[in-house]
Amino acid sequence: MAARLTAFVVVAIVAVTLIAGLIVGAQRDDSDGPVDVIVHNARVYTADTAGRTAEAVAIRGNQILRVGTDREISRLKRPQTTMIDARGATVLPGFNDTAVDLVGGGAASDRVDLLDAPSLDDVEHRVREWAEANPDQPWVLGRGWQRELFADGRPTRQLLDRLVPDRPARLLSSDGRTAWVNTRTLRLAKITRKTAAPAQGTIVHDARTGEPTGLLEGSALALVERLVPAPTAGDRERALRTAIATAQRHGVTSIQDVADGPEDLAVYASARRTGDLQVRVYAALPVTSDLPDADLDQLEVTTRKFPDDPLLKAGAVSVPLDGGVPLPGGSESPADTLHFDADTLNRLIRRLDARGWQILTGASTELSARMAFDAYAHAVKSNPDRRGERRHRLEHLSAVADDDLPRAGSLHLLASLRPFERRAGADASPATDLSALARRLLTAKARVALGSGWPSAPIDPLEVLNAIAGPADTADRDDDAPRLSLKAAIDAYTSGSAWASFDEQRKGTIAPGMLADLVVLSDDILTTPAKLQGARVEVTIFDGKVVFRRSERATN
Repeated sequence: MAARLTAFVVVAIVAVTLIAGLIVGAQRDDSDGPVDVIVHNARVYTADTAGRTAEAVAIRGNQILRVGTDREISRLKRPQTTMIDARGATVLPGFNDTAVDLVGGGAASDRVDLLDAPSLDDVEHRVREWAEANPDQPWVLGRGWQRELFADGRPTRQLLDRLVPDRPARLLSSDGRTAWVNTRTLRLAKITRKTAAPAQGTIVHDARTGEPTGLLEGSALALVERLVPAPTAGDRERALRTAIATAQRHGVTSIQDVADGPEDLAVYASARRTGDLQVRVYAALPVTSDLPDADLDQLEVTTRKFPDDPLLKAGAVSVPLDGGVPLPGGSESPADTLHFDADTLNRLIRRLDARGWQILTGASTELSARMAFDAYAHAVKSNPDRRGERRHRLEHLSAVADDDLPRAGSLHLLASLRPFERRAGADASPATDLSALARRLLTAKARVALGSGWPSAPIDPLEVLNAIAGPADTADRDDDAPRLSLKAAIDAYTSGSAWASFDEQRKGTIAPGMLADLVVLSDDILTTPAKLQGARVEVTIFDGKVVFRRSERATN
């Protein structure tokens, strides 16, 4: 009996010792283990639900270790720790852009860039300069021209002939839905005054002569696109590297690719294998028609190759609604058309929802938004046994009718807003309107996320934040318009975007255990919002590593 009691005592002592050791180990884990990076002397905005701030962040490996005061975090410094002095500036979670064509954006960087051309003279200069600098390129390709720079909003083939007389040229509008081509391109595509436009497309003809003017809209772009040399795998890889460097320079550590195809997914997968994928990617595959079940099966096979992963995953489908069938009483401009009638859209959304996909529906007008609401409500009613949480989305959103707003919350929808994006045939929605729309959506208990629409618009998140939440005394602002708060706008670009891709448990906020994706700005935009206008990204940290540094900050 005494021996048995002694054994019990020994076992108890050993157990208590082990438990105590574990507790002590856990308690000293922070201070005794390696700390790779510390960002201090900062105004850290955590982007959590409480909107809390801190002074410093400690990083171990690819995760955030601690968040706290400078004094608390400085105790964790080790000889190998990289110290980044924020100099009192704001530190945010890495920006997560919900609307990017990443490979397309990188490719556009190597072509004629007209996105911010302020005048017709500048357009002409850029096109001529690029053509002269690239004489060996068989085509002159570019993107970004704005309609308002041309008489009647319509550039002509004759103008482009003067700029590029020796080879075919194709320049896409800023929204990507209209092509401006020269005479050589029209001849190559065999487009004449007698050529019939394809369904859901327009070949613009001269009202006097009947000859094509050099503008192709909607599906008519395909008449030329099939002739443009297809990018090689090497071209796509170079474009991706360029795009990643551009994203890092602007503090973008995650993107949601809404223009993806299998080719881009293959490029992402290759970059992940080689360690070159230095931005997190959530891919949405396009569904542009009411596909038969066999095609949806094949799409499902593709998405299953990219399951949930912190670096690269698929699982969403994008359905363009604006652009296609003419609206009742509307013009034939792509801005006034729809890809689907209501019954077809309802059927397609119901079938996609039943398979468990997240659905991103492009709907920029009140009418198309209402159709999307109806389709999502129909899917919820038709698929009561659907597994997995629904987080369906409205892309390109710029207007919602008052009586539709409650459904945005009840259906748990997310609205992805793009302040600088232009719809075909229309100017960009005023940022004040989108800011007010964001407030209305949040009041209705819907979710809001922000994106750039790159390469149709600049990728810089600070420009987007300034447009939708900057000081109201800047140009083109209505001082009386209700504006989204800066913190709410930052949330929409960080934690809101993480929720949009089912990633809120691992990124989007600055908290222990979250992925170490951070942005150090040049100014404290939280204390002085007016500084947002001149702020820049100074340091971008991705996966715990500094991947962009504008200038050398103090280290010690």
